[in-house]
Amino acid sequence: MGSREVTEQLDWNGKKVTVAGLGISGIPAARVLHARGALVTVVNDGDDERSRAQAAELEAEGITVRLGDGATLPAGTELIVTTPGWRPDKPLFTAAAEAGVEVWGDVELAWRLRESPAGRPAAPWLAVTGTNGKTTTVRMLASILEAAGLRTAAVGNIGVSLLDAVLGEQEYDVLAVELSSYQLHWAPSVRAHSAAVLNLAPDHLDWHGTMEAYAADKGRVYEGNQVACVYNVADQVTEDLVREADVEEGCRAIGFTLGTPGPSQLGVVEGILVDRAFVENRQKNAQELAEVADVQPPAPHNIANALAAAALARAFGVEAKAVRDGLKAFRPDPHRIELVEEVQGVTYVDDSKATNTHAAEASLAAYEPIVWIAGGLAKGATFDELVQRSAKRLRGAVLIGADRALIREALARHAPEVPVVDLDRTDTGAMSEAVREAARLAQPGDTVLLAPACASMDMFTNYNKRGEAFADAVRALAATGDA
Repeated sequence: MGSREVTEQLDWNGKKVTVAGLGISGIPAARVLHARGALVTVVNDGDDERSRAQAAELEAEGITVRLGDGATLPAGTELIVTTPGWRPDKPLFTAAAEAGVEVWGDVELAWRLRESPAGRPAAPWLAVTGTNGKTTTVRMLASILEAAGLRTAAVGNIGVSLLDAVLGEQEYDVLAVELSSYQLHWAPSVRAHSAAVLNLAPDHLDWHGTMEAYAADKGRVYEGNQVACVYNVADQVTEDLVREADVEEGCRAIGFTLGTPGPSQLGVVEGILVDRAFVENRQKNAQELAEVADVQPPAPHNIANALAAAALARAFGVEAKAVRDGLKAFRPDPHRIELVEEVQGVTYVDDSKATNTHAAEASLAAYEPIVWIAGGLAKGATFDELVQRSAKRLRGAVLIGADRALIREALARHAPEVPVVDLDRTDTGAMSEAVREAARLAQPGDTVLLAPACASMDMFTNYNKRGEAFADAVRALAATGDA
């Protein structure tokens, strides 16, 4: 199986480190560094009740915290460790650049600190990034690795702390690591065994500034790859990023496609996922990995996720049988193309996780005809291309949320024949009305699809709460039979 790396041991004793931001990554970073003897100061923009409670806990442990002042560089700072959400144009980072102070993210810190029990080399990383599908692909990959008998975990941006994974007592053979563009921006020295960029579409441009900067940060995942750089044949930018990457000698470019694969690619042939990359004589031979029916749900973009996960697993030396067994065992997280219920011949599907246009387009491509529930916070997105590509699938649309007018206008321009219900409300109860209106528009055989193409925070705490509200409304509809 894949190679292991010996970790770099750093002397933290007395090193003055500033941690930028409290929260799920800042607090663990501060504690880890303090435990290693670093002189840690945490700076945080906020000074609310929750921040003060967190600060009190850290100060009781001997860590300095400055609330309400995230802009000023503490005197003597030798290193900044930042949480992913802090934008690169923050005054703190400008001051750091002027002072020649390096900035790491939480992922970079985990990479520098990674270790393995009993002095053995640290587990290699199989890394995944992309605009959409990261979490699903990483969880698929972990399922495949587990089916191969490997000790592994799905970590990173997926919610499991990388610091916990690399510093805990549990020993791993390999880690399946989800990395966001934010994390990659602040991770200059991470070097994965193999990595994949699933796709690229405009997202988080308010953070990165330009699409070019966003793509460049995503492309960092390929830097220093040892065995395979996995790219999406249907997304030329991902292949371009492979070409631009500085990788180890012998590292291969491996494509995945929903069509028939060429040499050094994985793809689909007559309902079978096949490998023409990690086989002998790949010019002529192919290895059957799994059936499309083994992937749930078998929507096109989810098949692409499965192929990317399989490519990374095969790069690590996993046998074909484990790929099939891992994919069959995998079940997606809630709110990702999740079948809620069928009511009077209409199928209701929750894809609340489709928080941008790229994700929504993939979701819309999986069904026909559709009554589409969409809207929320657009995050600077435009909807013309999404509507143009999906118009022929739409039976109707129900719009909710703060920026629904942008979608309504795109529908008027590119799908004027599609009936639209515009709900002028942003309270959480709007979802129940949206479901009732969608049921009124739908016919037996249709799919009512929540694929908002927008963030949820105008109406809900997060996309999970939005999906739960949708599912609750559908179940209430089923209970009353009022469709």
